[in-house]
Amino acid sequence: MKITEIRDETVSIRSDISNAFISFSEMTVSAVAVISDVVRNGKPVCGFGFHSNGRYGQQGILRERMIPRLLQADPEKLLTEDETNVDPFKAWNIMMRNEKPGGHGERSVAVGTIDMALWDLAAKIEDKPLAHLLAERYNDGVLDDEVYVYAAGGYYYPGKEIVGLTEEMKRYLDAGYNTVKMKIGGTSLARDIERIESVLKLVEKGEDLAVDANGRFSLDTALEYAEALNSYGLKWYEEPGDPLDFEVNKRVQEVSETPIATGENLFSMQDARNLIRYGGMDPKQDYLQFDPALSYGFVEFYRTLEMIKQYGWSPRRIIPHGGHQFALHLAAGMGLGGNESYPGVFEPFGGFSDTIPVEDGRVRLSDAPGIGIEEKQSLMPVYEQMISSLIEN
Repeated sequence: MKITEIRDETVSIRSDISNAFISFSEMTVSAVAVISDVVRNGKPVCGFGFHSNGRYGQQGILRERMIPRLLQADPEKLLTEDETNVDPFKAWNIMMRNEKPGGHGERSVAVGTIDMALWDLAAKIEDKPLAHLLAERYNDGVLDDEVYVYAAGGYYYPGKEIVGLTEEMKRYLDAGYNTVKMKIGGTSLARDIERIESVLKLVEKGEDLAVDANGRFSLDTALEYAEALNSYGLKWYEEPGDPLDFEVNKRVQEVSETPIATGENLFSMQDARNLIRYGGMDPKQDYLQFDPALSYGFVEFYRTLEMIKQYGWSPRRIIPHGGHQFALHLAAGMGLGGNESYPGVFEPFGGFSDTIPVEDGRVRLSDAPGIGIEEKQSLMPVYEQMISSLIEN
């Protein structure tokens, strides 16, 4: 087995929506295809990857550093011992050669994008869903047949007030979700409370609603919101302050009766460990949201999983950010607590297989080999265009 080529494209996912911190009007995503010399049904087996929303396309880092390192390496140094499959751990080490420690904000996204494609390829070569491969190798064969998912939305749309917000949330509930998440911090506290109370009228109980400040608040504002939210019994209060300001997180956690959720903007095991050490998080109550596609892929995510166990955390307290199929497979294969979902948002990358509906707030994985991108009708054309010359030949 050999990797013959790696192709990438930058794809727009622009939208008029915004959270408390950024607009998505210029947002892009990198998509990657890792092509092998394994041929099935007359076509080369390819692994497909991309990264989550919120970080822009990584074409420069991909083309100048990560892709050349993989293609210039001795082919057998990317493979398993029997040379029948790609070894993403070996590939990760090659991609990270000559990279200094620290500075995880952008290269972690580039590596994570390729890492996703490598795991997709590895699972396809073994002809099994990625969740099954991960469970067999890294979770003592224990696999979750279905995964808890929540619908993330409630963004600030131009001209979209209470009516628009409640209509959006009702769509998610009608689609089979039990838990929904909305943005806060993009308006006044009083107005956000109105928005929260309007959604609470739709859900069965307070813990069916989570709120997300996207790291917007100063300490004083974060504390003010925490106290205002205490009476509602919400699912969680997400990212109240800057994701790297662990003192703010600790101070908020001390006064918040609402569980705290954070971690989506921490892109390495070391940063995640600092959150656990210094962020005041409660392993019995709070939630961790590390996103494998943004944080060097599953290779680093696995190291993070091993680290949190050492600090007394269960993998069930991790519910990854990203809303994509890669994280869904990790959740099922590694026994995580669930996965985010973006119904109809950040298309074509958000969401899961078209063949599997959301039922009572849970999703079952399909039996498709790899991640299952081929079963997402809106996404597959991105990759078909990237590899069209291979199919034609």
